[in-house]
Amino acid sequence: MAILSNPFVMEVPRKLTDEELVNAIRQDIVGELEAIHEYDAHVQATDNEDAIKVLSDIRDEEREHMGELLELLERLAPDEKALHDEGREEVRNMLDKKKK
Repeated sequence: MAILSNPFVMEVPRKLTDEELVNAIRQDIVGELEAIHEYDAHVQATDNEDAIKVLSDIRDEEREHMGELLELLERLAPDEKALHDEGREEVRNMLDKKKK
C-alpha cells in the first residue's frame, strides 16, 4: 500500500544520471503495478456500478501509464528492451508449440 510522505523527500540536489533515471523509472513501474492491483481489488470488492465504472477507468489509466513507462525504460535502456523482447519471444514460442 502506498504511503503518503513529505513531497520533498525525493528531491535531489542534482540531475539524475541515466542509470539513476532507469532505476527511478523501474520504481515508477512498480508503483503503477501496485495501483493497478489496488484499484482492481476495489472493483472486485463491490457491486456498486458507479464505483466499478470509475475505479475500472482509473485502473485502466494506470495500465496505460505502465505502458508509457515501459516504453520509456526500453528507450533509455536498449539492453533491457532486448531482454524483454527475448522473454516475449520465448513465451510466444512456448504457446505456439502448445497450440499445434
